[in-house]
Amino acid sequence: MCGQRLALRRLAFAILGCALSGNAALAAGPRIVSMNICTDQMLLAIADPDQIMGLSRFSRDIRQGLLPKGAANFPRLSGGAEDILLLKPDVIVASAFDKRATREILKANGLNLVEFPVPRSLADVRDQIREMGALVGHPDRAAAEVGRLDAAIADAKRAASNRHLRLLPLSRRGWIPGRDSFVGAILAEAGLTTAAGELGVDFGGFVSMEEIIRLRPDFLVVSDAGDRAEDDGRAFLLHPALEHFYPHEKRIVIPERMTECGGVMLADALSALAAELRRVTP
Repeated sequence: MCGQRLALRRLAFAILGCALSGNAALAAGPRIVSMNICTDQMLLAIADPDQIMGLSRFSRDIRQGLLPKGAANFPRLSGGAEDILLLKPDVIVASAFDKRATREILKANGLNLVEFPVPRSLADVRDQIREMGALVGHPDRAAAEVGRLDAAIADAKRAASNRHLRLLPLSRRGWIPGRDSFVGAILAEAGLTTAAGELGVDFGGFVSMEEIIRLRPDFLVVSDAGDRAEDDGRAFLLHPALEHFYPHEKRIVIPERMTECGGVMLADALSALAAELRRVTP
């Protein structure tokens, strides 16, 4: 236990040194750390670089599929409370799903912890972007991100206009994201119909290969166009029966990293949707 604490202290001091080295002047706005990869994304998009004292422990983990652009330029936190306590940031941003014990320790020590719940709609997404803008002191940048989202929605609507399509979002192992998912939300925002409801799926659920083929949607919405099956979950999407009915030209690709968080990257997801609609339905 003592060895673990010593290692954490060393990590914290290393992070503190990285945060302050090469930058003698303190940030003009509040100094902030992020505990969650979704708040990482918003912070990187809106804050000044010298405001960011550290990002979540997953900020450089490419296996998460959510690697935010520029994350490697900032210290990576341990996921615990000790290194954050030593950094003494002005604001900590986190998800309501981050480790509760850590969040309670930070609050008990008087630090300003702002928790972002999972947004349930694009209206919530806009509100959270604006909230982050207010926290970091750059409401103008937040407004620009909201504007980017609204422009992407308008473009997706143009791409979907006069195309009466039934789409079925499909993930690994036959998981169907429902209408309450971010994928379902952007499809609905573009004016497209998701066939998930016809399978009795609301938030999400697993369905069989036979059910998907019997449903006969116009297109599948998938997160990857690759042809390699690294595991059984990925193999489901490359099953010969599914590929027979839904080859590449019958699949709309929206990378999963764009729809996991429901933040600033939803604009990218909508742009990807618009581009794919124009590709498959000229």
